[in-house]
Amino acid sequence: MLAVWGYAASALGYALLLLLLLTSRKSGLAKYLLILATAATCLWSLSPFFMDEITVERLIVFDNIKQFFWLLFLAACLKDNFTSLAGVLRRPETWLILALPTVAIIVPLFFNVADSWLFLFQTVLALQVLILLEIIYRQAGDNRWAFKPLILYLGATNLFEFVTFANALMVEQIDLTYIAARGFIYTALIPFLVLAIRRVQHWGVDIFVSREVVLHSSLLVVAGCYLFVMSLIGYVVKYMGGEWSSTIQISLFFLSLALLVTVFLSASFRTKVKVFITKHFFANQFDYRHEWVKLTQSLAHNRPGQTVYQTVLNAFLQAMDYQSGLLIKRVDNKVEYLADQDAEPLCEEQLIVMQQFFDYFQHKNWIIDIAELRTKPFVYEELKVNHAALNEVTFQLVVPIYREETFWGLVLMTNTKETSRSLNWELRDYLTAVTAQVANFLFHHEAAKEVAENAQFAAFTRMSAFVLHDLKNVLAQIDLILCNAEQHKDNPEFIDDTFETLHHTKARMEKMLRQLSEKNSDLASPQRLCRLSQCIDSVIQQRCANQLPKVELNVISETDVVLDQDKFANVMYHLISNAQQATADDGFVRVEIEHAPQNTQMVVTISDNGSGMSKTFIQQRLFKPFDTTKGNAGMGIGAYDAKTFLEKIGGFLYVQSEENVGTVFTLNIPAD
Repeated sequence: MLAVWGYAASALGYALLLLLLLTSRKSGLAKYLLILATAATCLWSLSPFFMDEITVERLIVFDNIKQFFWLLFLAACLKDNFTSLAGVLRRPETWLILALPTVAIIVPLFFNVADSWLFLFQTVLALQVLILLEIIYRQAGDNRWAFKPLILYLGATNLFEFVTFANALMVEQIDLTYIAARGFIYTALIPFLVLAIRRVQHWGVDIFVSREVVLHSSLLVVAGCYLFVMSLIGYVVKYMGGEWSSTIQISLFFLSLALLVTVFLSASFRTKVKVFITKHFFANQFDYRHEWVKLTQSLAHNRPGQTVYQTVLNAFLQAMDYQSGLLIKRVDNKVEYLADQDAEPLCEEQLIVMQQFFDYFQHKNWIIDIAELRTKPFVYEELKVNHAALNEVTFQLVVPIYREETFWGLVLMTNTKETSRSLNWELRDYLTAVTAQVANFLFHHEAAKEVAENAQFAAFTRMSAFVLHDLKNVLAQIDLILCNAEQHKDNPEFIDDTFETLHHTKARMEKMLRQLSEKNSDLASPQRLCRLSQCIDSVIQQRCANQLPKVELNVISETDVVLDQDKFANVMYHLISNAQQATADDGFVRVEIEHAPQNTQMVVTISDNGSGMSKTFIQQRLFKPFDTTKGNAGMGIGAYDAKTFLEKIGGFLYVQSEENVGTVFTLNIPAD
C-alpha cells in the first residue's frame, strides 16, 4: 500500500512538471525532448496502476521506455545542439547511445529472455547514464553550475537503479523493497530536475519555480532521509534482539520525531537551508518578484501602536532575514534613536564610529559591511575610522538612507554568524532597491504628517480670519454708537437701542471667544424662523446707515425662512457694504426681496451702479479666500463666506456684473 502512494505521488509530480513544460511559451527541441522524457517518467509512475498483474517483465518494459527518452535527451546535451531532431539523430554517437535501450525494448518482444539478462540490461543502462553524466559534467566548463541539478537528479535516480538491479542480478531475484521505494525517490528528486530546466539557458525553456517550493521540497527530502536513517537504526536494534529491543525501538522513533520537529521549527535551521539552496541552485540570490511583494506587504502591515519607523526597520530586517537592528537619524550631527528590534543603544565607542560614518555618508552613498571594513579597509576609500572603536561594533551591515540628495539616517542590522551575509554586487543592488522603496514609504508618511499639521494650522488661521472679520463688524457697530452718542445721548430711545446693541455685541464676542478656544471655525449656530426683511432692515439701519449712498429696501413678497440670523446678517452687511464702497455717493444701492413660490425660494437681489467687475475677476478672484483688492483694509473672505453660507443651507449665490456699469448679487434661499 505504501508503494502505491509513492508511485501516485511520482505520477502527480511529473504530471505537474509536464503541464509547466507544455504551458511554456518558448519552443524548441530541448523543450520537446524534455516533454517526451517527462511524459515517459510519468507513464512509468502510472504503470503499476495499468497492470492486472504486476510482473518483473512488465515493469522493465516501462523502465526501458523511460531510459530510452532520457538517453535521447542526454545525447542531444552532449554537443548542446538543439537545433533539430534530425541533426541529433544524424550523429553516430546518438545511435550508439540508443542502441542498448532499443535492444532492451525489442528483444523481449520476440524472444523469451531470462530474468537475469533483463537485470543485466537494466544495470548496464543505469551505468551508461552515469557515464554520460560524467562526460556532460566534465565538458560543461563554465556551465557546470547550471548542469549540476540535472547531474544530481539523473545521477541519484540511476545510481539507485544500478544498486537495485545489480543486487537483483546477484541473487537472481529483485527485492520488492527497492521497487516500493522508487516512487518516493523519483518524487523527492523532482526539484532538482525543475532547477536544471530553470538554470540551463541555452535549452530555451522558460518555466518559473519558486524558491519557497524548492525550500519546502528540500526540507521534505532531508526529513525523509533522516527518518529513513532512524528507521534503519531501529531495524538494526530490533534485528539484534534482546529483551528491551521493542522498547528501545519505540523510544528511538518518538525521540527522533521530536528532534525532527524541533529542528524544523528552528528559524536558524530554515535560514541556513535557504541560504544553501540560494547559493548552489539559483543564478540570483533573490526571487525579486517574491521579495518585492513581501516587502510591500511588510510596509503595508502596520500593527496597532507601531510607529512608521518601527515598520521601516522591520521591513529592512525581513528583507535580509536578519534578527535585530536599529534605525537612527542624524540630527545636528548627533544620533536620534527612532526604532529598535532586539538591539541595545550604542555604546560610547560605537557612537564615535557613527560620527565617522556620518562624515563618510555626507559625500558617499555606499553600504558598509563591517567585517569587510575590518579586513579590507581599502574598499571603503575616504572612510577614516577608528579601528580600536570599530572592534566594539556588534552590528554587521550599515545602510544609509537619503532624502533626495541629503543624508538622513542609518539602518544598522545584526544577525547570527551562521546566517549573516557577506556583501557582493547582487546583495548591494538588492539593498539599494529595498532602501529606495522603504525611504519613499518613510518620507511619504513624514510628508503626510507635515501636511496634516499644516492643515491644522491652516484651519486655525482660517478660523482666526473669520473671527477677525466678525470683529470688524462688531467694531463698526461700536463706532456707529459712538458717532451718534453726542447727538442722541439724552434720547431715552437711543439709550435703549444702545444697550440692545451692546448686548448683541457681547453675545457675538462670546461666540468668537468660543471659536478661538475650541479652534473650530464651524461651531453650530442656532437656526430659527425669521423674516428676511426685518433682518436686512436691521443691518441697513444699524450697520450701513453712516455710509453713502443710502440703501433702498423693496419688499415685493416674502415668507418666513429658517436660518442662522447672525450669519445671514453678516453676509448681507458684507455684500451691501461692498456695494456702497464700489458706488459713488450719488449712485444707488438697492435691495429687493421676492418670494418665488414656483420653486419655494426666497430671492434677495443687491444691485448697484458702481464700478462693477470683469468676468475674469469674478471667475478667478471674487470667491477666492484671502484675496482682496482693498489692501490691508480687507480680509478677502466676505464673498467667499457669503457663497459658502448659502451653499450650506441649500441655496446659491449668483453674480452679474459689468465694468463701469454695476453689479447684481442674487441670493436664492430655500423657503421650506
